[in-house]
Amino acid sequence: MTAHNAPAAGRPARARLTALAVSLALAAGAAGAQAADYRFMTGPQGGSWYPLGGAISNLARDTLADSRLRVMPGGGITNVMAVEAGKAQFALSNVTAAVDAIAGRPPFDGAAANIRHLATLYPQVFQFVVAADSGIQTVADMRGRAIAVGPRGHTGEQASRHVLDVYGLGYDDLSSVNHVGYTDAVSLIKDGHIDAFTVITTIPAGAVMDTAAGRPIRVLSIPADKLEALKAHNPQYVPRTIPANTYPEQTEEVTTFGTFTHLIARADVPDDVVYGLLAALIARRADLAAIVKAMDGVTPADLATPVGVPFHPGAERFWRDQGLLN
Repeated sequence: MTAHNAPAAGRPARARLTALAVSLALAAGAAGAQAADYRFMTGPQGGSWYPLGGAISNLARDTLADSRLRVMPGGGITNVMAVEAGKAQFALSNVTAAVDAIAGRPPFDGAAANIRHLATLYPQVFQFVVAADSGIQTVADMRGRAIAVGPRGHTGEQASRHVLDVYGLGYDDLSSVNHVGYTDAVSLIKDGHIDAFTVITTIPAGAVMDTAAGRPIRVLSIPADKLEALKAHNPQYVPRTIPANTYPEQTEEVTTFGTFTHLIARADVPDDVVYGLLAALIARRADLAAIVKAMDGVTPADLATPVGVPFHPGAERFWRDQGLLN
């Protein structure tokens, strides 16, 4: 993973420590974890979060005695709200949303007190997809056009509003705005009902590949000056690139932005449950890579990366035991 830099020194010792900690943690998780069903918010069907959530839930089922993570669909912002309110105990989140919640920035009402970071999983990439025959060359050309931006409460929808804003556009400047999931967005653009849709997910995105199979597409670049302007909305937006030939007929690199997917939990989840889940996650991260390609090559050091959200005590203890936190 190019987004993280794993420590070069001490890897053999850390590998031994990791193996020992995993075996101890799995035993501790099986013996000491509180028996409970936990609600686990993931993402919409058609994105990477829903199947990833299922894989993480399977890890919990296999390693935590009598503890279950019940997978529920969701979105980056609504997931954080659900955990803060106690409607869920675990969630996948984008770092941008969790940092906004901790700071009490809109759309959150007041600083979140119950959001805790567990692990940093993989990069997310914002993709502004237009029909190749639409004549749209930049986001500025979207005035008077139709778009699908994802359901309200999803990180992609908020990022889409931010992108339009730095180009001097709002929803009122478009002919229609559709708050639908990826599957419906693909159908709308294939049928010619919209000119563009946005996703924030891994690359290549299944929704974009599906669209390209039925209608030629173009992915718009977001240049450096617009990215700098986007940071006024959220300082956690970071540069991303989509390599040439990621999608059909995409012969040049696309510059854009994104964030990171991370795993969060509510502060009152028992430490042993969190510790055991993380032990299973690093021991079987290849299972997750089989679901989400962006997880391929992720190291324990990558997973332990701080993101500006307080660690859960169980997670902090686990990563310290791995020698990955000071």
